[in-house]
Amino acid sequence: MLEKHKDDRKSPGAWRATKDGFGNGTPTSSFFPKDHPFPFLTRKFLQWTFYLLLPFIVFRFYFYPSPPPSPLAIPLSSLPLNSSQEEGILSKETACDYTQGKWVPDQMGPLYNGTTCGTIKDGQNCMSHGRPDLGFLYWRWQPQECQLPRFDPNEFLQFFADRHIAFVGDSMARNQLESLVCMLSSVSPPNLVYKNGGDDNKFRRWHFASHNASVSIYWSPFLVKGVEKSKNGPDHNELYLDRIDERWGKDLDGIDTIVLSIGHWFLHPAVYLEDGKVLGCHYCPGLNHTEIGFYDVLRKAVRTTLNTISDRRGDGIDVILTTFSPSHFEGDWDKFGACPKTEPYGEGEKLLEGMDADMRKIEVEEVESARLGIGGNQKKVRLEALDVTRLSLMRPDGHPGPYMYPFPFANGVGERVQNDCVHWCLPGPVDTWNQILLQVIKRLRRQ
Repeated sequence: MLEKHKDDRKSPGAWRATKDGFGNGTPTSSFFPKDHPFPFLTRKFLQWTFYLLLPFIVFRFYFYPSPPPSPLAIPLSSLPLNSSQEEGILSKETACDYTQGKWVPDQMGPLYNGTTCGTIKDGQNCMSHGRPDLGFLYWRWQPQECQLPRFDPNEFLQFFADRHIAFVGDSMARNQLESLVCMLSSVSPPNLVYKNGGDDNKFRRWHFASHNASVSIYWSPFLVKGVEKSKNGPDHNELYLDRIDERWGKDLDGIDTIVLSIGHWFLHPAVYLEDGKVLGCHYCPGLNHTEIGFYDVLRKAVRTTLNTISDRRGDGIDVILTTFSPSHFEGDWDKFGACPKTEPYGEGEKLLEGMDADMRKIEVEEVESARLGIGGNQKKVRLEALDVTRLSLMRPDGHPGPYMYPFPFANGVGERVQNDCVHWCLPGPVDTWNQILLQVIKRLRRQ
């Protein structure tokens, strides 16, 4: 039996095993004297109760085995589904409309900062350049009817194990690319394996050895072949709308996912050519060409690009077009306070309209048109618009502004202060583009 330790007789929880009359170390309470019959009778009662219940237990489990687990407890992936059921489940999983929503405060902040990532272009490193208000880092995009998962760099790298993702376009493509490399570098160090293009490093490739994943940037501000204006040449751009820029086109066979981004360079003076003939120009005084708008030119450039990719890569590729990113100038670009906001716009405070809406509309329409044009080949050539125009419009606080240069007011406010109200601080709102990009890629892979 159990006896109380001599030192613990006032503590009812103290026990010590002793031999009872049956030679067992069966615990009994020391509240009863050693010769009290209660422990012995209790043990005999429990033994007979067990012998009486045992036949009923055996009968129950032999003739009525336990039921299978509820379907709710079975992983979805283990259920046998027909094609219509699979489509229904996938539509529920991927029905999230990320274009509609609002910016809400978020205490977690970004995955990286201006010192932990060495990929940030100097003009977008707002933190290192002394921007004093860092509240712009603590907002996240909240869609109206669903949740946008936080960016998981490990998951992204797993999707691109033994694969190559390339960003092709203008400086906004580079802005998005550098954001992605910084977020991925928070879990895996990137190795810069190629660079070219002068001081701007317009052509670069990183390799993430942990997953054998490659990430590249190709400078191509029109996607189609173009001759950019220069100090020693014409003061306008020349665009060949019937052929893509082979600086990236020649590498198309080695790309698994291509992310396109253009828009702002179409606002510059340019001459447009097709089939070797001049179609017209945009803002070209002094040239004997017909003045035409740039909207139709943008549409032609996107159409040529998507059709060429579909024709060349019918064996399989993911094509994602990032829609137009609005600027937020509120005055002269070279004056103090050109983009002075320090918080996002609230719901209904800023409408998507004018050129921003028109540029986005053209890009979304051309993606949908190309998707319909490839018909039955949609399972191999998957096209999607990464629609970030509206959520970007609501972030006037996310640009470098005067902090495109280090400590611009160290000697006071000058008469002329150059501002960047087009590109995005890194880290900053552009990180959200890559959050959504990951979800788009997951949806395309399911298809």
